[in-house]
Amino acid sequence: MSETSKQNLSEKLFAPRQTSKETSSLVKLANVADKPVHNALDGDSEAGWYRVLRRPQWAWQGVDPIEMEAIFARMAKSDAPRTRDDLLDTVIGYKPGNWVYEWCQSAAAYQKAGRALLSNGDKSKAADKLLTASMYYSIAAYPHIKGDDLAAQAELQANQTYREAMESMPHQMRTIDVKYENKTFQAFIHLPRTDKLLPTVIVSGGLDTLQSDLWRLYHDYLGPAGYAMITLDMPSVGHSAAWSLTEDTSRLHQALLQQVKDVPWVDHHRVAMLGLRFGGNAAIRLGFLEPSRLRTCISVGGIINSVLTEPKRLDAMPRMYLDMIASRMGKHGVSKASLTSHLPAWSLKLQGLLGRRKVDVPMLGISLKGDPVCSDMDNQLIAMSSRGGKAVQLPEKPLHDGYHRSMTAVLEWLKDKMA
Repeated sequence: MSETSKQNLSEKLFAPRQTSKETSSLVKLANVADKPVHNALDGDSEAGWYRVLRRPQWAWQGVDPIEMEAIFARMAKSDAPRTRDDLLDTVIGYKPGNWVYEWCQSAAAYQKAGRALLSNGDKSKAADKLLTASMYYSIAAYPHIKGDDLAAQAELQANQTYREAMESMPHQMRTIDVKYENKTFQAFIHLPRTDKLLPTVIVSGGLDTLQSDLWRLYHDYLGPAGYAMITLDMPSVGHSAAWSLTEDTSRLHQALLQQVKDVPWVDHHRVAMLGLRFGGNAAIRLGFLEPSRLRTCISVGGIINSVLTEPKRLDAMPRMYLDMIASRMGKHGVSKASLTSHLPAWSLKLQGLLGRRKVDVPMLGISLKGDPVCSDMDNQLIAMSSRGGKAVQLPEKPLHDGYHRSMTAVLEWLKDKMA
């Protein structure tokens, strides 16, 4: 794509418009009270905000914390009309103060700087700026609710900018087109080298992240340790948006895994699956369905059983999470009770997978102490349902370090199981 056409795309996508629906008004769940949530992986819901502010994750991904607070401050001081006057991030229309607008403004500045560096031949610095732009565009689209036109446009920019960044990187990134139910989704494969078959980790994040958000896992951990990383979006998100979320959370992962044997750089005898949050549910589930194709499965803070089946935990979910789940299931305008009545079907224990028999794939369940989403009991269930399984609970502090400590434990496990 030429420089001019890229610029034109940005201008066309984000032309000022007053008619776009504001994110918090899309799902319209009935009978939901605002509930606070705090944990060291996802961040905090705060009074006055619709979105859960994922400070620990975004800082870990590389967002400048000072810039993050400045963006929040611009939203807070806006006097433009809001969907709800008491929620700062509900400014209506693509204009100053609107969540998508503010994150996209910063993203566009990084994108412009990256392209300028690229035209001067400085590929390394250009790639860093473009990666930052991609990250900011992805946060602009968060929490990726269907029907959010502005978010969809930000997501498009996130993907395009990510590809631009990858083209300037010393490692190789390729795409894998996976056919499933007469449709196709795209997975990314990152390769530290292409002259030999590599042990490979398939990675999926939660329901509120794009696969481009997983870059740091590769850059800081998997790549330096010599692993290829294949990422895919969860059903109903990003490149997998054509499929709604059902209790068969791992069906796209299974289709990808079956196709991995045809990917030329992958040692298909040494493949692992790693999932974060809802991706953890898909990862553990896949181990039961495809034990002969996987060396190990790992869940980090996985949504496995307790948060799906215990009314007290369900009741503590913030509105944004409930809206997001309703959107993923294609349910709008239903009551909270109707929505939560569907969630136990996703429990891997109630599906008869965990706690019944041992599967031969060694599985690792990791969580941070006090995690409201993933209890230690969930991880114990994972450990006792697999031969050689293990449960690890890490201290929750320091808050900003949760991902790093989790990934250090993951690498130790992989070193043992993928040898």
